Amino acid sequence: MKTEEHLFTSASVQPLEPLVRTYMPELDAIRGLAILGVLLYHGFYWARELKPYSSWQRLFFTLMAPGQFGVNLFFVLSGFLITGILLDSSKRPDYYRRFYFRRALRILPAYYLTLLLLILFKLTSRGFLLMSLAYSSNLSPIFGIALSYPVLWSLAVEEHFYLLWPAAVRRIATGKLMWIMGGALVLTPLSRLLYHEHAMSTHFAVNGYGYYTWNNLDGLALGAIVAILVRRKCWSRQHMLRLSMLFILSAILMTAAGYRFGILTRTSALGEAFQYVPWNLAFAGMLGMFLLIGSGPRRSLVAPSLIVFFGKISYGLYLYHLMFFIGYDWASREINFNSRFNLNLWEQAWSRMVIAGAAAVGIAYLSRRYFEEPFLRLKDRWPGRLGDCKLEGVGQKSTATDLITQDGNDHP
Repeated sequence: MKTEEHLFTSASVQPLEPLVRTYMPELDAIRGLAILGVLLYHGFYWARELKPYSSWQRLFFTLMAPGQFGVNLFFVLSGFLITGILLDSSKRPDYYRRFYFRRALRILPAYYLTLLLLILFKLTSRGFLLMSLAYSSNLSPIFGIALSYPVLWSLAVEEHFYLLWPAAVRRIATGKLMWIMGGALVLTPLSRLLYHEHAMSTHFAVNGYGYYTWNNLDGLALGAIVAILVRRKCWSRQHMLRLSMLFILSAILMTAAGYRFGILTRTSALGEAFQYVPWNLAFAGMLGMFLLIGSGPRRSLVAPSLIVFFGKISYGLYLYHLMFFIGYDWASREINFNSRFNLNLWEQAWSRMVIAGAAAVGIAYLSRRYFEEPFLRLKDRWPGRLGDCKLEGVGQKSTATDLITQDGNDHP
């Protein structure tokens, strides 16, 4: 029987590469798929009343709804990347300083620019702004503060992960980390279930508990588990294939088993607790398959240039895109755009998506190239200043950690 390695090499003379490499374009493709899902969700489905549309139009909009789980894909990818970065640099004397310096250069410039734009365009309350400045916008509902700009909630979850996880990886053996992550996989759905039951008993269902950090740890945990396993000396491509298929099969079986109990909707207790779980499992399996194919001769299949492009601008696009939809809605009302061009509801939806979406993509590209990248280039000065790592440059070799955190694979 042919081995998995033979199947991957039989069609090409290109050798198999390690699963973890200096640069993994397939991870940019995953990020690109995630941001496209979020963009389509907010452009076509989010906050839209479907009743006025025809049956096939309603079907189209409904098919855009799963794009919301692009955030879960970001979390799985973040758990994988950040855990890998921390594991690979755990012996460095500048472990903490280097990690937080590089994270700050990647995250903060565009984040603070977003907050500034929210102030200028009066899209945020003072309370939400203060919570966002403290990287806790997802906890705003605890204090009765509405999420003025909803997309920032997931950035807060990521920041809390960055705050706590480096110390755990530094001080705890990987075997124990696996147990901790396993506990998160069990306790996070249980937490969502308890919050749902409390909301139902107090007749206050919409209270924002789904945004809380501790209710979104399972996706990060799955990504972290994959990062730990793939770095084990005994871990093979065959192991990766089997684990990926197990994740995907588990996602399918769990969805099928929970369908009649409301797993597809968060209006039920079971759905609230477990709706994310099959998606997280499927995304973890997808991550493993992308690593396998991306390190083989058919790597181009999982790194198409257009999707990789969206992955590279995904951070800015995620931060800015909702502002463009809000701005389009305001401008179209001010100039009476829809009536002036006699657009029906279907045409209005598409004009909004195309015009606002294209503008958001263009600005995200300019932000990445002319605003974010100058900060990204400063990353390499940190190890150079400390003198314990040769400064990267053209033609120089560097570690996997250096390049993974450098540009393309640096932010989930």
